[in-house]
Amino acid sequence: MRSIALLPAPQIRRARAQLIEHGQTAYAGLEACVSRSWQRSLSAGLSPTGRISTPDNLNSQALHRLRATHHELIRHSQPVMEYLAEQVRASQSMVVLADHQGVLMHTLGEASFLSRAERVALMCGASWSEAQRGTNAIGTAQAELVDVEIHGGEHFLERNGFLTCAAAPILSASGGLMGVLDVSGDSRTRQPHTMGLVSTAARMIENSLVQAMSREYLLLSLHARPEGIGTIAQGLLVFAEDGRLVGANRRGLEMLHLTFRHVGVTNFERLFGFGWTTLLDRERQSGDRPYLLRTADQQAFYGQVRSRRAERQHVASAPLVKSSPRLLELDTGDRQWRACADKALKVCDKDIPILLMGESGVGKELFAKALHDSAARHDKPFVAINCAAIPEHLIEAELFGYCAGAFTGAAKNGSPGRLREVAGGTLFLDEIGDMPYALQTRLLRVLQERNVTPLGSGQTYDVQFSLIAATHQNLKQAVEQGRFRADLYYRLNGLCLRLPALRERDDFSALTARLLRELGQGVPLDIEPALLERLAQYEWPGNLRQYSHALRTAIALMDSDQAQIGWAHLPDDLVEALQALSPEPDVGAASAPQNLKELSLLAIQQALENCRGNVSAAVRQLGISRQTLYRRLKQGK
Repeated sequence: MRSIALLPAPQIRRARAQLIEHGQTAYAGLEACVSRSWQRSLSAGLSPTGRISTPDNLNSQALHRLRATHHELIRHSQPVMEYLAEQVRASQSMVVLADHQGVLMHTLGEASFLSRAERVALMCGASWSEAQRGTNAIGTAQAELVDVEIHGGEHFLERNGFLTCAAAPILSASGGLMGVLDVSGDSRTRQPHTMGLVSTAARMIENSLVQAMSREYLLLSLHARPEGIGTIAQGLLVFAEDGRLVGANRRGLEMLHLTFRHVGVTNFERLFGFGWTTLLDRERQSGDRPYLLRTADQQAFYGQVRSRRAERQHVASAPLVKSSPRLLELDTGDRQWRACADKALKVCDKDIPILLMGESGVGKELFAKALHDSAARHDKPFVAINCAAIPEHLIEAELFGYCAGAFTGAAKNGSPGRLREVAGGTLFLDEIGDMPYALQTRLLRVLQERNVTPLGSGQTYDVQFSLIAATHQNLKQAVEQGRFRADLYYRLNGLCLRLPALRERDDFSALTARLLRELGQGVPLDIEPALLERLAQYEWPGNLRQYSHALRTAIALMDSDQAQIGWAHLPDDLVEALQALSPEPDVGAASAPQNLKELSLLAIQQALENCRGNVSAAVRQLGISRQTLYRRLKQGK
């Protein structure tokens, strides 16, 4: 990794003066990799003070194909990028993933900096190879295959001098360059720890890619201590069934004093001095526990094998269920939300009822379900009842059950009731504030005595469950007004958590990325930076539910070859609401469209630019006819 001891600004200016005036790339104190990169940039015919003569950005269709080609890399990188984006959020930076040729495929970050970055083409579809942009962290990491930081005036092109960038190459299990991970920001807000964060994040992505090979091969994890297995510090070696080494992470090779040249050449027996089948026998005997291994040169490590055959047999025998996220998987960095999650996780297995407060649409049921899936009861039922959605005369029967003939219209065989269906799991009572007052008394008794008597029956049944209730109402006020029992309120309120409204959250970009990943069903999607900034300013009265529905609609309106949501994909009522906002001042940034006519014209201009003036491609992208395109262009003059 390149040293982060930077050359003082006056010396950088003198070094650049020599570069510009005399084409001299060597300067005392200037890092050797920067000097080499400056030389490569000159050899590519670039001028430090020049501009890129022709646009080289991929259009939306080509970008979509590129992302599809690198789908596996993007899929493994996205969670790490989201985490990294939150770590560098305070420095107004963006996280970038480029392919092996330096073409940007995916970006995350603060909308305000994304807008600035676009002015120097730091955006998806643009190439940041050294041949195109001169010295920069992405291109130089690609060229040198090392982790590198390029700061301020070290960039070859003067126009990029406001940037500070740290990048690390992402290598495949056989040592080939798959892509580059980068964090770019304003040079005035450079943080000395960023390079370390990027390096660690790139290693996490590499490890994830290697571990994914266990679907087809056998994965051996190594570490000097058993507790190191499963951490980022573990070595990973991938073997075919004949014992041949077919992949590894960097740490695994370092531990055995190997290089990527050994991948595909050496085998297990040569490395460890005993047969591959012996290891498999030992793995079966030890179960899930790491076991001691010695290499052929008597190095000692703890190891653990993941067998694809055993996993496939386990998966084949397991029921097919849709996985749901655990609570921390929903954490995208908001401090209020994270505080709620931390408290909830501490009490979820301690038989303490939880009361979730918050506006409609903030995700109370999603929070409750994810908390259930994080608790010891996760293998038991999660039963959700919306107290506002069930007719008042049916709530009692729904909750407590009934015997045959208990009332007119009762099922012939009766019903056990939802409380008995929970069976040791979690009962989620949504909109508890809407529960009829008379029924509150029965619920209180059940919570106190932990048994239930169905309607029309004299028999009681024990019930065990974890209770989570939720409401958008002010229950304290409801108690004061006599609409809600005080004793039930205090029984429910073991731990009261108020989930923040969407407008109060400080993780809008990362939250958006998570929603796009979920809604995109494996297709990488993003949002035009200027539009993302405007979406972040909106109040969202329907909160997360409204925002998620808006994104779902936008995705449905996109063409199959599009991967970026723009103004043209939004419903008209949302467009009008966004236009009514007062834009934050941003010197030099393009203003948002002021009416539907301007929006339409802007969408056409962007489509023509993306398609490099090809009208046929532009109308296909927009979903309109040539006549409509020409008419709107004429009206916009």
